[in-house]
Amino acid sequence: MIDEENNFSFEADTGLDDDAATPAAHAAHMAPSPVEHADVPTVGAHMAEPVDAPQDTVPADDVDRTAVHAAALDILNEDAATHAAAVDILNEDIDLAEKDAVPAPVIPTASAEAPAEPCPEQAPDASDAAPDDEPAAPAHAAPKPRPLPTASLDDTAEIDVEAVEAQLKDPGSTQSFAPITEERIDTDSTYDAGTTTTLMWGARSDVGCVRSHNEDSYLVQSPLFCVCDGMGGHAAGEVASSLAVETIAKTAPNAADPALLAASVEAANAAIIEAAANGLGKSGMGCTATCAYIDGTTIAIAHVGDSRAYLLHEGTLIRVTRDHSYVEELVDAGEITADEARTHPNRSVITRALGSDPAMYADHFQLNIEEGDRLILCSDGLSSMVPDGDIETIAAQSSTAQICTDNLVDAALAAGGGDNVTVVVVDVVDDGRIKTLISKRRRNLIIALVALVAALVLSGIVAAVSITRSVFLGVNSDDTVAIYTGIHADFLGIKLYHIEDTTSVKLSDLPDDTRNRLEEGIPQDNLEDARNTISEYRAQIDATETEQVLTAETIRKSADANAGETDSSGADSSATGTPTDTTDTTQTTKGGA
Repeated sequence: MIDEENNFSFEADTGLDDDAATPAAHAAHMAPSPVEHADVPTVGAHMAEPVDAPQDTVPADDVDRTAVHAAALDILNEDAATHAAAVDILNEDIDLAEKDAVPAPVIPTASAEAPAEPCPEQAPDASDAAPDDEPAAPAHAAPKPRPLPTASLDDTAEIDVEAVEAQLKDPGSTQSFAPITEERIDTDSTYDAGTTTTLMWGARSDVGCVRSHNEDSYLVQSPLFCVCDGMGGHAAGEVASSLAVETIAKTAPNAADPALLAASVEAANAAIIEAAANGLGKSGMGCTATCAYIDGTTIAIAHVGDSRAYLLHEGTLIRVTRDHSYVEELVDAGEITADEARTHPNRSVITRALGSDPAMYADHFQLNIEEGDRLILCSDGLSSMVPDGDIETIAAQSSTAQICTDNLVDAALAAGGGDNVTVVVVDVVDDGRIKTLISKRRRNLIIALVALVAALVLSGIVAAVSITRSVFLGVNSDDTVAIYTGIHADFLGIKLYHIEDTTSVKLSDLPDDTRNRLEEGIPQDNLEDARNTISEYRAQIDATETEQVLTAETIRKSADANAGETDSSGADSSATGTPTDTTDTTQTTKGGA
């Protein structure tokens, strides 16, 4: 709305519908100019009664109520209760304006055909109606403005959508401690998580709840991991720790060699000293360093300072490094306990660190690890705020490396976060033993298969040589004896022998026992033996035949002799007349034959 006379404008949002926000409604808090509309008659049943006001009365337009109205209308958009209060203020201001304003005609707010109806709240009561004999109101009387309807809490209430979404998105916490609110933490965190076929890791560094900047640095270069806690103040500690991890990353070995890993830490010490001498950072800056290199079932550790390395093995947490600090020496001497060391006033006094002594050396050693082990590298921002027992509980209950990292950092922050907190957690998901076993079995299987094939080949060669060199005597198809090379057998229908030589020795000429043996094959040492055997067969046959001939000849001669004797005996018998002797002689000759 624009006031041309006073040259100002404002917009009013009463929270009403467009149908209700009519010019008549807005006229309730802004009176028209009496000069511009002096000749316009008033219209409407809600006109105000005439009042006798002095000529020097200050006009309503001169009362600076507009700013109050605008402020009240702005408040209406913020809160329902404020809306109602603002409406009351507007009603009171309108009443004051009616009393102080000079009566003046207004622009009609309704047409002659459809005169404006009075608001239900201001409908005249029968008892308040003016008597018939009262004079009519002057035509120039100012109309009584229509009050704004009172805002309702049901109509203006709003839902805090952001709060509802925040509750829906909050996954809750798995820890026994309350989560850290954003008001308590000056967020300056870095995260890193990753996985390989053998390792899974998570890393996080947080500025904490007290320090203004983060002096810690960490290195994740699988299978190399490192945590460095800077010392020396702003623009010094972070320089030293970043130089340390950069140098260690460049000079680290390619195997789990603790001596070479310690040499990398010592090279980082020299780099920090040289940088301070060249004006980089500040003189006296330094840092701690705890490094680990994992290779299969072996882990190499190099350590300087009070940062720590823990190993969670089968649910038990083992601290594998020793702090190079004053309170650690007190603990070793038995003067204080480990819990007292966490709160000792001199707990920050370091007896060995990078950047202070060119002859500094790093502790280094090697450990055996297994699949399922969890390695934790951390700065003293964790170990000084959270007891080892709580670290063990959190590490054992966290399902993944990154969740374990976040839970440990959150625990340190919940305990106060008095220092920068850096945690690197590495899970050994595959120590290579199964792969080695599978490779070994595969190698053994290959060796066995090769050996089997070699044995089969060798057996085949031996069999082939044996077959080719084997000789036996058998029966030929014409029932003669033959010399065969090979063995008298078949393999898949293939005869493993062949005829080397044939003979004229007939099977029928040999004894029955020899014939049976020849049908099965009579092995021979070589061809010469086979030929000698054939010669023996021939000699045997010849001897048998000769014997048979001699026997036949003997029988024939015997028969002839007997026949001669018979003839002479017959002649004698004829001469003597004795026939009986002839009969006997004939019978004897037949028996001898």
